[in-house]
Amino acid sequence: MRLGPLGLPELLIILLIIIIIFGARKLPDLGKSLGEGIKNFKSSIGGKDKDKDKNKETAPPHSDKTHPSA
Repeated sequence: MRLGPLGLPELLIILLIIIIIFGARKLPDLGKSLGEGIKNFKSSIGGKDKDKDKNKETAPPHSDKTHPSA
């Protein structure tokens, strides 16, 4: 059995089913969680964020106070 490309009616039916299952209030949270999961997955594959996190840990904290000169 070969499935064809998804058209507008099929996508609307899928969206309706998702709204029924999760509810309209949960959809923004679901989208945010999905986006964060994809971002974390991409960063773990690339390994670029690990280097940035190391630099943040070793860098001294910045102070907003001005130091008087002696």
